[in-house]
Amino acid sequence: MEYTNGVKLSRHDLLNETNASTAKTTNQGIQASAEQANAVVTSRMTLKVNGQIKELDLDLRTTLLDALRDHLHLTGTKKGCDHGQCGACTVIVNGRRINSCLTLAILQEGAEITTIEGLGTPGSLHPMQAAFIKHDGYQCGYCTSGQICSAVSVLAEIRDGIPSHVSRDLTAKPLLSAEEIRERMSGNICRCGAYPNIIDAMAEVAGSQT
Repeated sequence: MEYTNGVKLSRHDLLNETNASTAKTTNQGIQASAEQANAVVTSRMTLKVNGQIKELDLDLRTTLLDALRDHLHLTGTKKGCDHGQCGACTVIVNGRRINSCLTLAILQEGAEITTIEGLGTPGSLHPMQAAFIKHDGYQCGYCTSGQICSAVSVLAEIRDGIPSHVSRDLTAKPLLSAEEIRERMSGNICRCGAYPNIIDAMAEVAGSQT
C-alpha cells in the first residue's frame, strides 16, 4: 500500500498503528476518569459541637466520627469497627444517640452534637460518668465514652416513653428494668465484659432522676 506522500504501509502495519492509537486514546480516557473519580470535593460547613460553633472545610465524604477526631481533635469518641456494629463512636445528636461512623458530617449541620467531652469535665463530672467510676463500669476504657453517651440517651428514651424490642406494652411507659437496659445497650459492645457494672451505674443514675 502506497500513499501520495511516498510513505509505504502494509496492511499489517496499518492495523498495528490503528490499534496502538486506539489503545492510547482508551488509556488516556481511563486515566482521566480515574483522576476525576479520585478528585476531592470539599465544602465549608458549620457544626455545633458541645455548645460551640465550629467552621470546617471538609471532604464531603468525611464522616462525623472523622470530623470529630481528626479535625476537631475530640478524641474521646472512639473508632472501633467503623461499621456501626460496636457502639464505640456513639455521640448524642439532638438528644438521640447515633453511631457517628455511619453519618456524614455535612448531614449534621445545624444539629446539636454532644460528645463525651461535652457531658462533663474532670472537675465537674456528669452523673453518669461519676456512676461509671463508682461502679467500675469499665476496664480498658476504649468503649467507655460510647457506653456513657448511650447510657445517658437510654435513660432519656425510657423517660420519654419510647418502647424497645422487649417492651411488653407499646402503649405504656417502659419499665426501668435490667432487661430494658440490656436490650437498649446491646449495640454497645464491651469486650472486657463490664456489663453488670454498667447496668448498676445506670440504675443508680436512673434512681436519682426519679
